[in-house]
Amino acid sequence: MTVTANFMTADGEKHTVTVSPGLTLMEAAVSNMVPGIEAECGGALACATCHVFIDPTWLSKTPAKSDGEIGMLEFAAGVQENSRLSCQIKLTEELDDIVVHIPSTQY
Repeated sequence: MTVTANFMTADGEKHTVTVSPGLTLMEAAVSNMVPGIEAECGGALACATCHVFIDPTWLSKTPAKSDGEIGMLEFAAGVQENSRLSCQIKLTEELDDIVVHIPSTQY
């Protein structure tokens, strides 16, 4: 089985990736060279360079933000209610075909 994630850039370019379940959105993006997901800390929850906006239709299916993620999002530009760190969201069957938007501030 595989899981698909759709990354939308600020200029409307769509990057669809297919990976094994259990990887994070960040790992899926980095391994497929999706622009705008730098992941400087490698998923250690020590930076905010994997910041994404979860498409509203998918927001209720993602797990709640941890205190650590909330704190780290303070370092991201343009944070919104649907802001998440992609390193904190594991791709599961329930999230197959998820849509996330990459902030323009990360290019």
